[in-house]
Amino acid sequence: MQTLSPRQSEIIGLARMQGRVSVDDLALRYEVSPQTIRKDLNELCDQRILSRVHGGAVVASSVENLAYEARRFIARDEKAAIGRAAASLIPNNASLFINIGTTTEEVARCLKDHAGLLVITNNLHVATLLYPHPKIEVIVAGGPVRRSDGGVVGAAAIDLIRQFKVDYAVVGTSAIDPEGVLLDYDYREVRVSRAIMENARKTLLVADSLKFERSAPVRIGHLGDVDMFVTDRVPVEPIRELCRRESIEVIETGPPSPGHGAAVVD
Repeated sequence: MQTLSPRQSEIIGLARMQGRVSVDDLALRYEVSPQTIRKDLNELCDQRILSRVHGGAVVASSVENLAYEARRFIARDEKAAIGRAAASLIPNNASLFINIGTTTEEVARCLKDHAGLLVITNNLHVATLLYPHPKIEVIVAGGPVRRSDGGVVGAAAIDLIRQFKVDYAVVGTSAIDPEGVLLDYDYREVRVSRAIMENARKTLLVADSLKFERSAPVRIGHLGDVDMFVTDRVPVEPIRELCRRESIEVIETGPPSPGHGAAVVD
């Protein structure tokens, strides 16, 4: 392995702490040119320590997710916009599942003004956000709690979920591969997510466009399994075409992708 410079070592530490680093921020921090930072990032990516994304880089791993707090920093504004758009699709007096994830947490944050909701979740962060609201009933799945992210996983969680048939499932994913396969890191979490999707009348996927640049080892399902997909943008035409073919309602909250003027694809 190539010897790292002190600056490169610090960049790795920042990426692990924040989840993502940007070329512009690093250039300003180290008082060097963006070209110098790009060279650093390219060398770190060549060694598979980081993975390049638009405007910067993230920690590279296809088998282990970033820490929950670090994931909050990645695409933070995009996730907030996705949360607002997804929450607007949920009517009052609806029942829904919400699974583990920083993006699904943003959806929950935007449901606070809804009335008559029944929310079943295996995400302690979601439960904490919603239980104080008197017009929202919250049921938390039982089982072991993952200390890393407050997720409840295991057979007891699945058993509880299977007792319900709800209107909506709000689900996130860690990665989306070029064929539209939805991927995650923990097979126990995936089993819960599958049960959530199987026991909802409509599935609403929330995921930012960086998920198309990541990989993970465990299959949750396929884009074809969802009814609605809320994202900041669909960056690749084959995925856009897949959504058209499968009649998936796509809502893009960010600027339209090049060559696409509409924000909704039916």
